[in-house]
Amino acid sequence: MRLHGTGRINERGHLEIGGCDAVELARRFGTPLYVMDEELIREQMRRYVAAFRKTGLPFQVAYASKAFCTMAMCRVVEEEGLHLDVVSDGELYTALRAGFPPESIHFHGNNKTPFELEMALDAGIGLFIVDNFTELEMLDRLAGEKGKRPRILLRVTPGVEVSTHQYIQTGQEDSRFGFGLSGGQAVRAVKEALQARHLVLEGFHCHIGSQIFGTGGYRLAVGKVAALAKEARERLGYLPRIFNVGGGFGIRYVEKDRPIPPEAFVEAIADAVRKSFDGLPLPEIWVEPGRSIVGEAGTTLYTVGTVKDVPGIRKYVSVDGGMTDNLRPALYQAQYEAMLANRALEDPTETVTIAGKCCESGDVLIWDLKLPPVRTGDILAVSCTGAYTYSMANNYNRNRRPAVVFVRNGEADLVVERETLEDLVGKDRIPGRMRGNPVSGGPALEVR
Repeated sequence: MRLHGTGRINERGHLEIGGCDAVELARRFGTPLYVMDEELIREQMRRYVAAFRKTGLPFQVAYASKAFCTMAMCRVVEEEGLHLDVVSDGELYTALRAGFPPESIHFHGNNKTPFELEMALDAGIGLFIVDNFTELEMLDRLAGEKGKRPRILLRVTPGVEVSTHQYIQTGQEDSRFGFGLSGGQAVRAVKEALQARHLVLEGFHCHIGSQIFGTGGYRLAVGKVAALAKEARERLGYLPRIFNVGGGFGIRYVEKDRPIPPEAFVEAIADAVRKSFDGLPLPEIWVEPGRSIVGEAGTTLYTVGTVKDVPGIRKYVSVDGGMTDNLRPALYQAQYEAMLANRALEDPTETVTIAGKCCESGDVLIWDLKLPPVRTGDILAVSCTGAYTYSMANNYNRNRRPAVVFVRNGEADLVVERETLEDLVGKDRIPGRMRGNPVSGGPALEVR
């Protein structure tokens, strides 16, 4: 397993992250456990900001909180001077409870509910990314009722297909996101936005997908949105002040992945904007990285349970987590690397498959992984789990969602508590008609 950020092997032969021994973290906080390298998170944020400053162009970097959203993470975003993207009332509420400045929040989503729009309007968020005509009309009406005049961007679908899993492609013509460029839909959206009495149209947004390793798709998308800007000027006299190019910048999960650094993405986007917007005032460039900020900063720790050898076929090593804390392998065949955190210097001499504990044949985290001979009780560390793991965690089979710790300079801070068994039934209710045999509630169990 490749080490990322502050990761190293210490003198005990244990994996260490942020100056904290992973084996001790597992003992102290239990497993499964999400460990986040806070220093690496901050470093990635600073790289985007520094890269944009070098371009000399006006810019804004917003963290896409859907990748990983907790109150502590929102505080880090604020401390580093970034803005914040949210896509639900839950993410918005998390940010507000963390004290994040509402004027620096952007609201995304293809099906924002009236409640979510009203909540965001009441909070005074900085900007809405409007995804469709229904939302455009509804937001204008609600803003008028509240005496507000929110700023908006129109999300457009540039018709760009990139090489990534089909589930995380978002810029192709056949997409549920945004206003299509073909058929004049996007131009019509500009016209209606300009006619809206209670909205301020600031510009355009596009997002072509996730886990992208090259710049070609971004250059193509910039060119198409620039063409829309020129058409909007000619037909409607409108010039965009802001162009949000989205995110989707890829990271390294396994050896075959070949991501490019944030600096290369920023340089390519800035160059494309300069060339494509030739003859127009250059807009302020916005980006919204998520995975590339937190992905490599996350490591999930598991405790090995059963080991099953199917002679001549496969050896299964089962851990105390799986698709409940990392849905990505089951959802779109995501691949990962891993090591034994407590025996990190031992030679990998056998090939095993890492299985989860759920009652699903598809609950496999890693196929054909090279490890030292695995024993029950070993601590398995899976790298690059900072994005779309905690945020997708679930209670299938009534498993409890794991705790999250931030590590930095030898200190480990619990930022999300592990769910308890009581949490699992805390919202359950038994109808009165079923109470012929009263339920005592069962024993009070303390289980870590």
